Amino acid sequence: MPDDHTWERLDRRAYLAGAAYTLGPAGGAALITGYWLAVGNGLGFALAWVLPPLVLAVVAGGVAGEWMRRVTRFRVDPERFHVHTGVVVRKRLALRRERIRSVDLTADPVLRVLGTATVRVGTGEQAGAEGTVTLWPLRRRDAEALRATLLAHAAPGAGGAKGAAEGPDDGALARFDRRWIRFAPLSVLTPALGAAAAGGLIQVSEWFGLQEELFETIGSWFGLAPAVLVGVLMGVGLFVVGGVATVALWVESWWNHTLDRQADGTLHVRRGLLTTRSITLEESRLRGVELVEPLTARLAGGARVDAVATGLATGEEDKTDSKTLLPVAPKELADRVAADVLREPASATAAPLTGHPVAARGRRLRWALATVLGTEAVLVVLGLLLTPVLLHIAWTSAIVLVPLAIALALDAYRSLGHALTERYLVARSGTVRRATVALQRRAVVGWTVRQSVFQRRAGLVTVLATTAAGTGAYAVRDAAEPDGLALADAAVPGLLRPFLVGPTDEVGPADGVGPAPDLATGPVSGPGPRPAGR
Repeated sequence: MPDDHTWERLDRRAYLAGAAYTLGPAGGAALITGYWLAVGNGLGFALAWVLPPLVLAVVAGGVAGEWMRRVTRFRVDPERFHVHTGVVVRKRLALRRERIRSVDLTADPVLRVLGTATVRVGTGEQAGAEGTVTLWPLRRRDAEALRATLLAHAAPGAGGAKGAAEGPDDGALARFDRRWIRFAPLSVLTPALGAAAAGGLIQVSEWFGLQEELFETIGSWFGLAPAVLVGVLMGVGLFVVGGVATVALWVESWWNHTLDRQADGTLHVRRGLLTTRSITLEESRLRGVELVEPLTARLAGGARVDAVATGLATGEEDKTDSKTLLPVAPKELADRVAADVLREPASATAAPLTGHPVAARGRRLRWALATVLGTEAVLVVLGLLLTPVLLHIAWTSAIVLVPLAIALALDAYRSLGHALTERYLVARSGTVRRATVALQRRAVVGWTVRQSVFQRRAGLVTVLATTAAGTGAYAVRDAAEPDGLALADAAVPGLLRPFLVGPTDEVGPADGVGPAPDLATGPVSGPGPRPAGR
């Protein structure tokens, strides 16, 4: 056991940080409570009841922060990262440094004022919080030094990454552009936040006994306008409110975004306005990229880039954003960043794709119409049992939902496609969230072949490439059976062949053109491929 003086502790300003975190919610509760007490009893009475608990809560928060500082210590030796914490329930961690996958820094407004940061050390284990060690708070320069020390083992892998493929040297791969903000309102959050704002306003007005006055005021704005016009105007108003809120959240999260390649073989993402985040990803852990195009952003020509990598911690609060290398930006830029990240001259996500058979279109049309008809059937049954109003809602909503469902189904079919390049398996699917993944062929460790009864009758098959990176599996959906099996066998030669009939048969080219061995259930022929829609 090392000497006690070799251990380091959290920053002494943990007391101030704990007190500041408590002051926010406790101060808000005290303000509301004090208002109600002062209405009938006077300001002095309210302060006498509110201030002592508020002061006690703030002091308790500071004591909790100081206690955390005193019971937590850590050190780094040449082989391990040691963290000791707790008194009654003691926790002793000794992480091998080569097992450390990420060291991320976060600083909210309180920590920024204090010059400190939160450090999250990820081991990449799939065990939730057990795969992440959090040190809060550390002085900013100490946090940066700790990250550099823990990720020093990544440097030898950098040369290997460069040797694999030619690409950009160390430096900036992407810089924040204010024009990206135009994509922020094009999100499902916009109507959701608008509806939340309306609900919150109604709830607050009820608390203060002003709900009736609120409705009367809103009604006076429209006078005798038709109900349909009133509904449209209120919908537009809520959309505007939701759009403003979405833009504010986007700016807070992605302001000053930068994506850099460091000399130590890591990709470094910095972002944030009030709360700054600094995320590090080793290039040696990168297994591909995923180009994600949400429907509304895609209509405006936008896409984002996510990393497909091993060792991303699963217990982090912002684990979804932790894999995002580029927020929604123009698709041309997203393709270029994807290529630069992979050190390729051109992005595999922009490769020409082979389309899927017409039978896949029929499946999507049936799914879409069945979903709409199921919803309408519920409304009709409730309308017959409860009120005829629901019957009118059913037929009017069907006029909108049926064409919308058909349009989304056709778009989903046009989005289907796959390709096989020299180094990558490329697959695309989805409509509301269209995703194009470029996965390194060497990262595929297994295949899962799925074929339902309906797929078998249509000559279709879904092939999933299993990998240790990203979500764990990426699917080529509803491909013609011969094409899907040929793609899998060509992507990783020999891996799927033992499970196919006729192991001595020749397998066709990478894009599924030519004969392929059949599944053990017997040969099934399907319609030929078509060019994928762009």
